[in-house]
Amino acid sequence: MSTTDQDFVNLLLAISDPTRRKILQSLKVKGACSLDKQTGLCARDLEDRVHVSQPTISHHMGILQKAGLVQTQKIGQWRWYRRNEPAIRAFAKSLKATL
Repeated sequence: MSTTDQDFVNLLLAISDPTRRKILQSLKVKGACSLDKQTGLCARDLEDRVHVSQPTISHHMGILQKAGLVQTQKIGQWRWYRRNEPAIRAFAKSLKATL
């Protein structure tokens, strides 16, 4: 399997989990952050929206980040997550071309 094929499989595996899809949907909502000045959501915001524990959020965010679907920024002790829209659009285009 080529690297490109493996990357595509990793993306499919990342979005196959319902919790990760809920996370991506939560990150799509504009103005959802608990702090007005931040873009994206912190793990605490995601816990409230997805209803899973912080360690579970961290696990899923690691998978989404490794697949390239989310970006993270550390500010102080907090990690802020946001969708990687260009990667999501490229994945959707690739999926459409593949099927």
